[in-house]
Amino acid sequence: MAFDNITLTSGMRQNLFSLQGTARSMELTQARLSSGKKVNSALDDPIAFFAAQGHTQRSSDLAIRKDEMSEAIQTIKSADNGISAVLDLISSAKSLAQSALANQSTTERGDLTAQYNDLISQIATVAADSNYKGTNLLVSGQELNVTFDESGDSTLTVAGVDGTGGASSASGAWGDATLATGTTAVNASITQLDTARDTLRINSTALSNKLSTITIRQDFTDKMINTLEDGAANLTNADLNEEGANLLMLQTRQQLGTTSLSLASQAAQSVLRLF
Repeated sequence: MAFDNITLTSGMRQNLFSLQGTARSMELTQARLSSGKKVNSALDDPIAFFAAQGHTQRSSDLAIRKDEMSEAIQTIKSADNGISAVLDLISSAKSLAQSALANQSTTERGDLTAQYNDLISQIATVAADSNYKGTNLLVSGQELNVTFDESGDSTLTVAGVDGTGGASSASGAWGDATLATGTTAVNASITQLDTARDTLRINSTALSNKLSTITIRQDFTDKMINTLEDGAANLTNADLNEEGANLLMLQTRQQLGTTSLSLASQAAQSVLRLF
């Protein structure tokens, strides 16, 4: 059985359209409240959506660089710890050499030489053990490359150095010759140790400067990531207080629209009762 089209009065049609519009607005507001965003797709606002997406992607890329900087910092710290240990060994070796100078017995000098040479051998071992994830900045020829930006244009290279400062070659044989010859050999060892110490201090200062640069860039990157995330949020995040108030207003409007539609329907029915 076919039905003729239902004819609505002008008042009923206006109320119905108003209710449909209110329903769409409520659906949009509820989606914003559930997601926390006012722009959930390019359909909502293509300019804001793609701009926010660009900020988020750059933030993610910089976060990867920030992690790489953290690893670079640990690599440099490992090398600096190695230098500190080598400097301590050099200090101990120099104390043994000075003790040998004050000793008139070639036999005792020979004992001091053995102790001294043990310390010197440890210097090379410490330098070799100062690697972090396969990179050892206390080995000449090795280097650490640090990238600061997402495009790879901003970089810093930290070159490896001789982690012994030349002290590994400062072995001695002080008790195997005449007293005068032994004294000359001891003084030569002390001179080598002093030269190695000064070299390592210079290397440590250079590493500290590189470390400071990377730390500054890491802090800058952290702030840039926060700025980008805030920018993306400002473009897409919804004001939950505003959306909550808007939902209450729309619910009230829906109730009023339903009541108005009912009244319009009753008015039409009253006209029909006249016949």
